[in-house]
Amino acid sequence: MNARPQKQSMSELRLRRLAEHNQRLKEDLSRPRIRVSEASASLIRYCKTTTDHLVPSVWGPVGKGEDPYAPPTAEGCQCAIM
Repeated sequence: MNARPQKQSMSELRLRRLAEHNQRLKEDLSRPRIRVSEASASLIRYCKTTTDHLVPSVWGPVGKGEDPYAPPTAEGCQCAIM
């Protein structure tokens, strides 16, 4: 008679897992989506309009003042005394 309650708990566990999986599928279905053509067009537009300082062959050399990757220029002493 001990087998029956365990079988019932296994079916309850299976039902709970199916309900959780169903909930995840509903959340995935409600996620906003865009078409691949729109996403790729947006990505191409971003790449054409946003300068990348790490690709100078495309965008040309970058001035020292505009380059965010250039080491900072030290004017005077940059010491901090604590």
